[in-house]
Amino acid sequence: MNATINNPSRALLDRLPQVQRERLSHIDFKLYFLGELRRTDVADRFGTGPAAATRDIAQYKEIAPGNLELDNSDKVYRPTQHFVPLFDHAPQRVLTALSRGFGEGIGDELKPMVRCEFPIALTVPLMSVLAPITRAIHRGKAVHMTYTSIESGRNEREIVPIALVNNGSRWHVRAYDRRRKGFRDFVFTRMESPVLLEDSPIGDEEKVDQDVQWNRIIELELVPHPEHPRPEVVMMDYDMPDGVLQVKVRAANAGYMLRRWTIDCSPDHRLKGIEYALWLKDPLALYGASNAQLAPGYVDPKGDPGNRHIQAL
Repeated sequence: MNATINNPSRALLDRLPQVQRERLSHIDFKLYFLGELRRTDVADRFGTGPAAATRDIAQYKEIAPGNLELDNSDKVYRPTQHFVPLFDHAPQRVLTALSRGFGEGIGDELKPMVRCEFPIALTVPLMSVLAPITRAIHRGKAVHMTYTSIESGRNEREIVPIALVNNGSRWHVRAYDRRRKGFRDFVFTRMESPVLLEDSPIGDEEKVDQDVQWNRIIELELVPHPEHPRPEVVMMDYDMPDGVLQVKVRAANAGYMLRRWTIDCSPDHRLKGIEYALWLKDPLALYGASNAQLAPGYVDPKGDPGNRHIQAL
């Protein structure tokens, strides 16, 4: 909730049931980001009747009387010039809702709330493949499946999934590979017929706390690329008034992320092009990350050619 709410209003809001706070948050969202609110917005979203929606709006107005006013010309509530949001709306959730909608109702097509455009997903997992994997993660179970890899082709695998990962262009799962006896990345689109193994016990070495690459957090210090013609624009784009952007990533995902973000990771910032807006100030921060060689321009400080193999590519 926003820090500008006065204490009595905050106390009232905190006493409300969670389901009612969700409805009030939806009212707050509509006013804040769309500039209008109708009773049907609440009734349709939560499956309540018009009378219940009216009560929710009245409750919101009691908590924040200066936030909305009725536009009698079309019977729509609008935010006042003095509007202050009651809730802290997480940016990623807001952007997802605005670009894809809330998905009110089973089977409804997700529709954007405002005109927008975003990259088309060229690859998405089948739900029949995704579901057994997420059940295994949630319940701590192993999975049997057929898997096709670049290295060894099509074969049977048993894995213990520990986490889903979106690297910006595709989804994969981080898992313990019983065949290779180590943690690897497995791409969903290469999986066939995954089956949950209910009676297969999980060994201590297969648990998430044993995945060193997953549990190691790397701190990256990104700065405007020294060759960029307008570093002040880069600083604005990435909200870095002091010229430094601190980012923390898992070692298991570092190479994927740096490639997705197009970060020049060469020690001498030698990569050219306007697309390289940022430079990794200390490339040695990536040392030991299993997929560091995916990072643009990365040079292994030991020149180890044996470190060039990457799973799940």
